[in-house]
Amino acid sequence: METCSIARIIRLQDLAMYRHKLCSLLFRLLPQLQGFPPGPPLKKLCKDEHVHVALTETKMVGTLPELPQDILMVIFAALEIPDLVRAGSVCSSWHSAYARLCNLGQYKQSQTPCLVYASESDPDNVLCLYSLAEKRSYKLTLPQPPIRSRYLIGSSHGWLVTVDERSEMYLLNPITCEQIALPSVTTIEHVKSIFDEYGDVCKYEISWHTGTRSSRKPPSIFALAELRGRLQWKAFVFPDTSTGSYIVVLIHNPQAQLSFAKAGDDKWTWLPPHYLYEDCIYKDDILYAVNIKGELHAFDLSGPVITMKTIITIPEHYDCDSRYIVQAPWGSLLLVFRIVHDHDLEPQPGASEYWNTSEIKICELDALWTKIKVINCLRDHVLFLGHNRSQCLSVNEFPALKENHSYFTDDNFLWTVGHTNNHRDMGILNLDDNNMEEILSPQLCSNCPAPMWITPDLRKMNLMGSMSQQP
Repeated sequence: METCSIARIIRLQDLAMYRHKLCSLLFRLLPQLQGFPPGPPLKKLCKDEHVHVALTETKMVGTLPELPQDILMVIFAALEIPDLVRAGSVCSSWHSAYARLCNLGQYKQSQTPCLVYASESDPDNVLCLYSLAEKRSYKLTLPQPPIRSRYLIGSSHGWLVTVDERSEMYLLNPITCEQIALPSVTTIEHVKSIFDEYGDVCKYEISWHTGTRSSRKPPSIFALAELRGRLQWKAFVFPDTSTGSYIVVLIHNPQAQLSFAKAGDDKWTWLPPHYLYEDCIYKDDILYAVNIKGELHAFDLSGPVITMKTIITIPEHYDCDSRYIVQAPWGSLLLVFRIVHDHDLEPQPGASEYWNTSEIKICELDALWTKIKVINCLRDHVLFLGHNRSQCLSVNEFPALKENHSYFTDDNFLWTVGHTNNHRDMGILNLDDNNMEEILSPQLCSNCPAPMWITPDLRKMNLMGSMSQQP
């Protein structure tokens, strides 16, 4: 008991400066503190790669020392989510500290982004989570409908935006398994329901007009599962400070237009007249969106009447495939261009189509948003690009990441929801010399749903209350 007391005092003294070492030490010394050597249960806790997120029962590992709950909560608050979930499974006392930490909203540890992907060898309701911090994968068992039957069209603040086989959309937190149905696809401006003789929706009709012109092309008819391959492209979940909840923004066809829905809405609100959008961010009730023409638009969503203005038209610096708008940690706004030189969309018989990112270029807007300058190096920062919310992170805060690199996944509509059996365009690109390295072996990933970055988050979505900003 004296050993436990001394160890506890040392840890409390060093807690502020050495929190991560403290957590590691706690796990290593736990058997000695208990008075017995490491056994199979503890080894399994440390090495088991299948994380059961929905904890319905606790794993009892002998008789553990009763560390005070407040000390456990301080220690757990310094862990990244995979370690936190494992810690919460050790015993009833640790699970109680884990639950209190989450329920009280006190867990705010910044998380290193992870890659979510499906594996052909797993059941249809299992999604893999690859931790860049730990360089290992975990398996997450998710609620119905099966994740392998869905398309993934976005990832923001710990939430995936998914599309099921009826082309309906859901928010899904793969860590907490919380799931929220979004307004029906039939409330999007361009979509109408077609009913069968029993009054059930059997098909969808989509019109091809934009906010500036009608279409000469007649409306098209699609089966329920077929629409999602033609309509939804990319989606984002943003904290909504005006309501204390959330807003979902959708880039969709025809012509990559914008619609949005706030918490409690029963329909999507269309944002005409422009189109061909590629990326967006949301800040202080203003939605900023960049399109293929290089126009940066600002939509004020705070009042009953939505207004829009063009902030800047960016000269076309590069012949690029995708454009991103990224909030930098130092306060600037970055415009990122993803360039693809290595591709073949019309291969010889027997060969596969492919589409490989070869270069990333970055520009920075000045404080007045009137001029841009080219940035040749991100120094101690990295980019995360793809169907996720575009991010620029500091390696000082996330030491597992490689400075001046871009971590990217597929972001081409043909690949994410179209050519699902083809080679995936994802990797880690060195911005100094454009050298590429793999994130995972391609043999580990199923092509559908498309792999995607996510920043894990344990906080629940309060539909009518507050959704706090990702730290």
